[in-house]
Amino acid sequence: LHSVGLIVDEEVQTKSGYVLDATFIHNGKVIGLEIDGPSHFIGKKKKGNTILKERQVANVDLTPLISVPYWEWSDLVSLEDKE
Repeated sequence: LHSVGLIVDEEVQTKSGYVLDATFIHNGKVIGLEIDGPSHFIGKKKKGNTILKERQVANVDLTPLISVPYWEWSDLVSLEDKE
């Protein structure tokens, strides 16, 4: 995200109390980013508490949320890809 000129804030608490891994502004809108580790899944299916968090952040905080599963995040080749 840094490599494309976005300013990223890490560990951001939403108004509803959830903590997001990161947020950034795109076209004037705050976007949330979550890198979901293994504890968020049963196999490759999201657990209920993760689904609830995503829904509440989107509908209560009115923040669009991008969720990246750990297996996709770990496939990125370098730290620069992850930024």
